[in-house]
Amino acid sequence: MSAFFHFLAANPYILLFFTVGFAVWLGRQSIGGYGLGMVASAIIIGCGLSVWASSYGAKLELNNFTKSMFYYLFMYGVGLRVGPSFVNSLGGDGLKFTGLAVVSCVIGLVLVVVGAKLFDLPAGAAGGMLAGSQTMSAAIGSAEEAVNSGVIALPPGSSPQQVSSMIALSYGITYIWGTVGIILITKYLPGWWGVDARKAAQQYETEHGVASGDAPTLSAWMPGAVRAYRLENPEWSGKTVGSLLSSNPEYRVVNVVRGGHREELSDDLVLRSGDIIALGGRRETMTEKMGLIGPEVSDRLALDVPLDQAEVLVTNKEVLKLTQQEMRRLPDVNQVQVVKLERAGVPIPIGTNTKLQRMDIVTLVGLKSAVSHVGALFGRVVRPSTATDLFTLSVGMILGFLIGAIQFPAFGASVGLGNAGGLLVSGVIISSLASRLRFFGNTPNAARNILEDLGLVVFVAIVGINAGNSLLAQLTGVIALKIFIVGFIACSIPPVIVWAIGYHVFKMNPAVLMGGVAGARSHSGPCREAAVEIQSNVPWIGFPVAYAVSGVLLTIFGYFAMVLAQ
Repeated sequence: MSAFFHFLAANPYILLFFTVGFAVWLGRQSIGGYGLGMVASAIIIGCGLSVWASSYGAKLELNNFTKSMFYYLFMYGVGLRVGPSFVNSLGGDGLKFTGLAVVSCVIGLVLVVVGAKLFDLPAGAAGGMLAGSQTMSAAIGSAEEAVNSGVIALPPGSSPQQVSSMIALSYGITYIWGTVGIILITKYLPGWWGVDARKAAQQYETEHGVASGDAPTLSAWMPGAVRAYRLENPEWSGKTVGSLLSSNPEYRVVNVVRGGHREELSDDLVLRSGDIIALGGRRETMTEKMGLIGPEVSDRLALDVPLDQAEVLVTNKEVLKLTQQEMRRLPDVNQVQVVKLERAGVPIPIGTNTKLQRMDIVTLVGLKSAVSHVGALFGRVVRPSTATDLFTLSVGMILGFLIGAIQFPAFGASVGLGNAGGLLVSGVIISSLASRLRFFGNTPNAARNILEDLGLVVFVAIVGINAGNSLLAQLTGVIALKIFIVGFIACSIPPVIVWAIGYHVFKMNPAVLMGGVAGARSHSGPCREAAVEIQSNVPWIGFPVAYAVSGVLLTIFGYFAMVLAQ
């Protein structure tokens, strides 16, 4: 093993991706449906390898430039993801979920800071406990920003490396209950209050037309249909396509086949007996005028109609107040089907009373012309692209660093968002601008996911590797126990308070509130478990806005936890 660890020490990038690969594999493993995830696995494996290597006299370490670069890319990616929903949270019903997120984050921060001071924990513990107890791994980076920027005064005899090690140690100790605890608490909160969340979900589904959780993901039902008919009715022979549609506006003529060849469609095209006409319209209208043209036929050439699928970014203010039923009366809407609705990157259930918000992503399937037309009514049709606007990426990164350089006096020192917070804000700004300017700042979801996933797991792996060198010197049973107790309290109390406020003050539906509690802790696991527990998709309705707001706040609070705890 000595030769192996010395080889890793001499080849730091092999060491890095060995740790990342092992972490991803371990993160996929689970016991009883629960697992560490790749981020927590990365810091544990990184620390473990580094400590193990030190017993053979090998020092595993990676430079801070690599660590910072990946973390900065991650933070910018987070800003791009949460930006639209973060902006939407500032109005309407989003204010309630915003309030829940703010309460949860502030209470978590206060408990961590008070606990660190009460137990006289080492420098760095507050930032790590906040990140672990609130399951916000990004807070590790903002906590380290406070160390690297010199905002906090290091205790005599301490080094920045030791403080970073304590951040990683505290994160690892508190993360396990931070993950499992919030899942269990969210799952059983309604029962503790004597509330039947399943019944509440069913009531919400009935009132708002939301599909039940056990509904099939794929369905043969489509609101629109296309059928072909042979023209035998003499009333329409010799008439134009335009006159047919004028008398029957509920239909669309999508194809006319004559003599085995498609005719070029226009309102002036004269129909002849024997033509095969493909009509499109609402499924129910297709049976209301049976025999209007003639008998139905199965003609492949006529029915070979190009269909399209596209994502539409909702930007048109006029459609925001419309319910699903009202939208159905818009032109060409009966020719498309909404198959998915995403808010802040999270799919949410679609009900008859579901109202769109700006920056929602709606996936449409239907006739190509109708998809384009309806997409233009809703906002901007986003076609899949593998290209990333690297110029915008560069501008966004520069803007983030400039924002991070702004400082103001507080807590007896000059503080600011730092590079990480600045990049987060920059991502929010860029994503908001990109949603309004059609040809600006294209960053496909796949590219954004790479920024987030690879950026975070590489950063955390390096933190773990570098922390292992001084981990054993700081770790004692008493310190570990104190850190766990503070993390346990900081994880367990905020969701209970958030539930009480949402249920008693905001009068939220309990099933929706379960998602709001999970979102306020910026963790999708509890929402997923809640949906399974009550067999309903309703919890996901309360999740996105709280998730976006808490993601931003907890990330920044890692910095302030370090400042306030000193």
